[in-house]
Amino acid sequence: MKRVEPSLTRITEHSQTFTCTNLNDKDIFVMVQTTGLSDHTSQSWTSDQTCESWRSALETELTAYTLNHFKNGVCSVYGKSQAGAVVLLGCIEDHQFQPNNYWNGRWRSQWCITLNSVTVELRGILKVQVHYYEDGNVQLVSSKEVKESVSTGTATELAKEVARLIEGAENEYQLAISENYQTMSDTTFKALRRQLPVTRAKIDWNKIVSYSVGKELRSQ
Repeated sequence: MKRVEPSLTRITEHSQTFTCTNLNDKDIFVMVQTTGLSDHTSQSWTSDQTCESWRSALETELTAYTLNHFKNGVCSVYGKSQAGAVVLLGCIEDHQFQPNNYWNGRWRSQWCITLNSVTVELRGILKVQVHYYEDGNVQLVSSKEVKESVSTGTATELAKEVARLIEGAENEYQLAISENYQTMSDTTFKALRRQLPVTRAKIDWNKIVSYSVGKELRSQ
């Protein structure tokens, strides 16, 4: 699966801004309900109606899913027809940047659906990056690839089935990350911390004030 890097461009005769990606040698963009190919040199575009019904149906379902599961999530669905097949690409992104609280987090997932006369294949890659840097520097960078077979049907039926599979895969991935965090807290992080202070004795926190007073008296 190709890595997608969205960028923005504008076609002269349209007031809309287009989202372009590096899906192939030509850029794929979406404008409202239209999929097409853009030519930057001539500032023109050609509509691709072969895949538009499939793309728009999937965009409807993925938009509903994203709004339901991601607080600030954004999704886009791109489409192209190639060698008798329709290829759809759904991208989901959400992030929370909290510099005042010393942490940032980002979720990205990319889903590719290939439709031909025989089979429908769904492939996805999910990426999570979390950075916590208060009194330290801890990062989590994780990714997972998913591959599923999808039953064929109408554009609406296929879109609903794809959205269901995406929801299941992403829920499973998020649950696994949460469980891994708990395991790390109980094992890995404890191994990084000193079990006892340099005095080799546990501190009685109920007497912490008296410890401080004793230290001051000794210094005098």
